[in-house]
Amino acid sequence: MSKLEYTPVEDIDKIHAELKAGFYSGKLKSIAYRKYQILQLAYLIKDNAKRFEEAFASDLGRPPLESNFFEIGACVGEIYNDYKNVEKWAKPEKAPFSFLWFAMNPTIYKEPKGVVLVISPFNYPMFLSVLPVSSALAAGNTVVLKPSESTPATSALFAELFPKYLDPDLVRVVNGAVPETTRLLDLPWGHILYTGGGKVGKIVAAAAAKHLTPVSLELGGKSPVFIDPKCDLKMTARRLLWGKAANAGQTCVAPDYLIVPRSFQDTLVKALKETYDEFYPDGAGAPGAMSRLVTPQAFARVSGLLKNTKGTIVVGGEMDEATKFIAPTVIKDVKSDDALMSEEIFGPLLPIMPVDSIEEGIAYVNAHDHPLSIYVFSNDKNFKDKIFSSTQSGSAHVNETIIHPGAEGLPFGGIGPSGSGYHTGKYGFDMFTHLRSSISSPSWIDYILSFRFPPYTAAKIARMNKALMPSLPARPKGPPKASSGASWTKWFSFTLALLLAGGLIKAKQIKSLNA
Repeated sequence: MSKLEYTPVEDIDKIHAELKAGFYSGKLKSIAYRKYQILQLAYLIKDNAKRFEEAFASDLGRPPLESNFFEIGACVGEIYNDYKNVEKWAKPEKAPFSFLWFAMNPTIYKEPKGVVLVISPFNYPMFLSVLPVSSALAAGNTVVLKPSESTPATSALFAELFPKYLDPDLVRVVNGAVPETTRLLDLPWGHILYTGGGKVGKIVAAAAAKHLTPVSLELGGKSPVFIDPKCDLKMTARRLLWGKAANAGQTCVAPDYLIVPRSFQDTLVKALKETYDEFYPDGAGAPGAMSRLVTPQAFARVSGLLKNTKGTIVVGGEMDEATKFIAPTVIKDVKSDDALMSEEIFGPLLPIMPVDSIEEGIAYVNAHDHPLSIYVFSNDKNFKDKIFSSTQSGSAHVNETIIHPGAEGLPFGGIGPSGSGYHTGKYGFDMFTHLRSSISSPSWIDYILSFRFPPYTAAKIARMNKALMPSLPARPKGPPKASSGASWTKWFSFTLALLLAGGLIKAKQIKSLNA
């Protein structure tokens, strides 16, 4: 196992300068060279999959299946997607046709932003670091990756392997903690992607503002789950408990708490107990059963939340400080002022907050920061639509938890306090890309736009207005009346009934004539 060595602070400016020189060398102007680097990144993971599996086990106590499902296999697949599509993504695009502008050939060029900084977290130390590096390379940028100091085995492995697989003129790893990150943030960047907590996110955004550096923040938050009593109960219990227990709950999109009708709470608890026994026949603390908390500090914080709850523990509750183990734990009858509702849990604790109506649950969610995700377990479209239309969140999902960041074609990002910006796949490429607009105007355009040149006259103003001012629809007489699908359905049904009636009458007439 490689030992983590922090990058000397005095070397950081030199690394930044070398990557800036690497950017201006023009190597990444070549799409072929971008693809070469991206493919090398995929092989970095594939060739060393066992070593990464061991590093994740060392850092997070993570079972091999979770490491391969969430990171190793997922990352190779996402990087290969970048490799396959970068040529298409990087092509200039023509602007939509406009009669006024088409002759000037309006074009959008996809330009890299320069030297970019990726600050990644501990909880998914590969997925949330290597994939942004791939996106940045696809967009033609050079990159500094700052991995988390809380995952020393994984971060040390990055520092060892990156120079062996990737061009050091283009990609570098800077390891360290607060002093090293502070020095990085003192420098100008083409873009910064930070994944982590809101407190540090504010520091990153403030530091970036000094250089007017664009920033994307992926911050997390308390993601609620709305439970419909008419849901598929067994499926709901399995997906909820897995989504909360995976990676020991250290997932930014993990279900944070459940909003359940009061009358359904005990039914759900019974299903969760049955699922717990099914998932962990030898106990959740058995070797390889589940991940552990990342640090003693993380264990102390999460266990402190559990110790201070006024709710009732109904599933799990076992803890072992020596191994940083906390069992998946369900707590019922949790009120809005409970310790478990005071912050994002980021651990395997699942509070249930019973409510008297769905409107009460919606009001609670809307009174707090917009979450990164909202989950709904229901087979009732109206129930789902009510939640979706009445709330705001980075994403919203039905009958599923935590896997959506890996869904191809979907953006991953928050809103407001849960983050800003989008990445993964094409959205990652777009995040690190500057859309450079361009027109190329021929000389004969002056025959059409000659009115723009002095001397300004009334005749030229009239010509200009005729050319540029569109004809608007008739002025509205007032705001539109609310329409509903129900009224449309009513008229459709009425018309259909008339047609059927007419058909029946006609058929009877023909029958009587034939008789």
